Amino acid sequence: MRAAAHWLRAAALRSAAVLALLALWETAPRLGLVDSTFLPPVSEVAAAWWELAGNGQLAEHTQASLVRSFGGFGIAVVVAVPLGLLIGWYRPVAVLLGPLLEVFRNTAALALLPVFVLLLGIGETSKVSIVVYACVWPILLNTISAVGNADPTLVRLARSMDLSTPRLFQKVILPASVPAVFTGIRLAGAVSILVLVAAEMIGAKAGLGYLINASQFNFAIPEMYAGIVTISAIGVAFNQLLVIVERRLSLWRVPA
Repeated sequence: MRAAAHWLRAAALRSAAVLALLALWETAPRLGLVDSTFLPPVSEVAAAWWELAGNGQLAEHTQASLVRSFGGFGIAVVVAVPLGLLIGWYRPVAVLLGPLLEVFRNTAALALLPVFVLLLGIGETSKVSIVVYACVWPILLNTISAVGNADPTLVRLARSMDLSTPRLFQKVILPASVPAVFTGIRLAGAVSILVLVAAEMIGAKAGLGYLINASQFNFAIPEMYAGIVTISAIGVAFNQLLVIVERRLSLWRVPA
């Protein structure tokens, strides 16, 4: 009972700010504090969202965005985590690739979007590729940092027990790296959605970015905000999913 009461209090506290924002969003346009033409009440946005959901447009655009975003995100995880472990563990590789990483990590993904479009066209390949590029860096850099910051005492102890390099990775490096790696993965999850939406605004015939851009162009403002709210909800849900996965992979950790 005490645990349930604590959970309810925590849930109410977390919901308070969101409910306050929704109340402000609903009342400010109706009281004339902001122009309702450009910021309609949240009830109108909800009605527009329901209409888009009912006629199938929302599902179509959401599916297109999720396939691109999660596809690029998955490729980035598969590429960046092993590469980060390799660079973090082998000093010569880090020295060799360090300057190259510094150049690309400081180049914004959206700044390279025209290059991706020129090289790969305006189809699906360029959109997925820009997501991969944007997601690789937070995962890669956090993985490198995680390996480099592994407890040296544990590493020396493992070596003193004559553990092979694969066993050392399995028993020491990987478990110690999980929190930092997942920090990068969670950052990449948010980036995958934001970068894709921007790419869809430039050249796409489907997707939430296209929906937002087309709604703004046609002055369908409630529909525009409905698309924005959908993106926010997807981002929150995806982040929570990654948190759950991280907790399951970190069950070995003993709370301090």
